[in-house]
Amino acid sequence: MVTALALLAGVLLPCWGAFPQFNGQLTKVNGALCSHHSECFSDCCLMDFNQGDTFCAPKARRTMVCLPQTKGATNIICPCQMGLNCISKGTGCPLQCHLF
Repeated sequence: MVTALALLAGVLLPCWGAFPQFNGQLTKVNGALCSHHSECFSDCCLMDFNQGDTFCAPKARRTMVCLPQTKGATNIICPCQMGLNCISKGTGCPLQCHLF
């Protein structure tokens, strides 16, 4: 019985956050429609100018273009992942995520 439960847990737990709109914490997954950063698991609600919608998106990884987190409801470009800083390496260079 214990073996069966362990196997079942091994199958179900990796899929826990894969439900269409929400993960286990009732925040929205990437790609779901949103109206504020706090609704998204990634803490980034991004504007889509082509569609006129806003959706949850992952935060920027190392060397990706970024914007500092805004106090508003949505961003044009997401801020950096935890541990990275959104800085420019020189004049004329876009803001990018870097470790320091």
